[in-house]
Amino acid sequence: MTAKELKKKYIDFFVKKGHKKLPNVSLIPENDPTALFISAGMHPLVPYLLGETHPLGKRLVSNQKCLRTVDIDKVGNSTHHTFFEMLGNWSLGDYWKKEAIEWSWEFLTKKLNLDPKRISVSVFAGDKDTPRDEESAKIWRSLGISSERIYFFPKENNWWGPVGETGPCGPDTEMFYDVTGKPHGLGCQPEDGCGRFFEIWNDVFMEYDKTSQGKFNLLKQKNVDTGMGVERTVVVLQGKDDNYQTELFTTLINQIEKISDKKYRGENKKSMRIIADHLRAATFAIADGVTPSNIEQGYVLRRLIRRAIVHEHSLERDPPMLVDFLEAEYKLKPVVNSIVAFYQNEYPHLKKMSANIDQEISEEWKRFGVGLRRGYPALVEMKKKSGKVINGKDAFHLFETYGIPLEVTEQMKPVDRRGFEEAFKRHREISRAGMEKKFAGGLADHSEEVTKLHTTTHLLHQALRDVLGTHVRQVGSNITPERLRFDFTHPEKLTEVEIKQIESIINKKIKANLSVKMEMMILAEARKKGALAFFGERYGQKIKVYSIDDYSQEICGGPHVSSTGKIGGVKIVKEQAIGAGRRRIYAKLVTSD
Repeated sequence: MTAKELKKKYIDFFVKKGHKKLPNVSLIPENDPTALFISAGMHPLVPYLLGETHPLGKRLVSNQKCLRTVDIDKVGNSTHHTFFEMLGNWSLGDYWKKEAIEWSWEFLTKKLNLDPKRISVSVFAGDKDTPRDEESAKIWRSLGISSERIYFFPKENNWWGPVGETGPCGPDTEMFYDVTGKPHGLGCQPEDGCGRFFEIWNDVFMEYDKTSQGKFNLLKQKNVDTGMGVERTVVVLQGKDDNYQTELFTTLINQIEKISDKKYRGENKKSMRIIADHLRAATFAIADGVTPSNIEQGYVLRRLIRRAIVHEHSLERDPPMLVDFLEAEYKLKPVVNSIVAFYQNEYPHLKKMSANIDQEISEEWKRFGVGLRRGYPALVEMKKKSGKVINGKDAFHLFETYGIPLEVTEQMKPVDRRGFEEAFKRHREISRAGMEKKFAGGLADHSEEVTKLHTTTHLLHQALRDVLGTHVRQVGSNITPERLRFDFTHPEKLTEVEIKQIESIINKKIKANLSVKMEMMILAEARKKGALAFFGERYGQKIKVYSIDDYSQEICGGPHVSSTGKIGGVKIVKEQAIGAGRRRIYAKLVTSD
């Protein structure tokens, strides 16, 4: 069975069970600016899992593209990916464990025709906080799963959530397929990494609410959240043990073999898998509006592209030297073209963005080369001064200053990897502290112009919602003394009339000289009063709520003017797309009439 057939069967199966199909949304979270990418099928549904009413009802199904880099270092083995597709079905306070488990079993054994005797499951073992999940185990036994194939594991294996310190969470039950078909016995079981069992499905039962005191109270609305990874399930259905040998990757691997003049075997496998995976992830990220940079989504994209380039180069030169990089050409275009060609029917925007995708990857290779040229003398000098091994801290300095990856430095001389990882960890902790400070205290620049423009973003946000609809949500902003940049959700280009309307509303509110007031309150109270909030856990326990008379109310760190009349006037200078369902507006201050 192909991946395309699997996805259709899954959607059709749950539609017949009364589920409504959800659209496959952008990799950039629409309602959660605190997360860089959609990393699970349930991610876009968080508000509805928390109790909001979904317009399509209580039973939902989807195939959602996801990007996750938490275990990027594992990419290179036969099963791990950064980009993947996740099939899922949800019950928002509707059906519960019996239906979810029985439908999982029915789909696996009746629709996918998997051998029931080769399916094992795991359930939550229970602990001091919550009881053992005997209910799920009982349901599995009623379906014919013998006790020896039901494993009880602790929270680290069979528990989901909460996303933060508090909130919805609960036990899960996972399904594994024995790819060997040998008699069941001791010494190898799911979750131990022996290679015998492939996890193919996970049913999460959100029945608890974890409080700030660490207690687990039963939820009023119990939800079911399931997930089936397309890549991992397809490899099982095709009787293989390598995700990269299914139709999802074989064309890419063939292209990489041609570029490198090497075969997909032995030590070459790891590099070829990394190239294929990372370019696929980069292709989808760029198509959704991400561009390489040194921050947030752009940084992830940059790392993916550069790792792919390093491994492509490593395949061609054995052993490679950094000086070879300076003369190398960008050769990955055929791989990118193959990714677009394979997915363009299901994701038409890939075809529309194909030229831009190739250009961004090509330009990033050029920027990579510039950094290598700048850092090459420093690396040569470091090689001379170091002993048998380059100090990890020095290797990290090359990475941080010139963008030279650890893999490249190691091609010149062995590196103290532990020292490098410690330096990298310290860097991440400092960056995280800086990010927390940024969102706790507002913008670093409190100049008069920035203060005026920052207050203007509140007026702009509300004006956009007035003209376009309440679906508009802020997803980012950047302010300099010269202009403001405001990113928001909206499915189509704004008309000239709409832009004029928005600009007119802002300037009318400025001319009305509305008062701007700040109140300190806890987050729950602010949300209860209707204040707009789009940065979730980045806020502290006590937050600032800025109100512009009765027109706008938002949680924000500042800075702001005391009244809108101090802004003067505003002119919208540009409006553009930055990805699927996302727009960007630039505006500047002007002298009022």
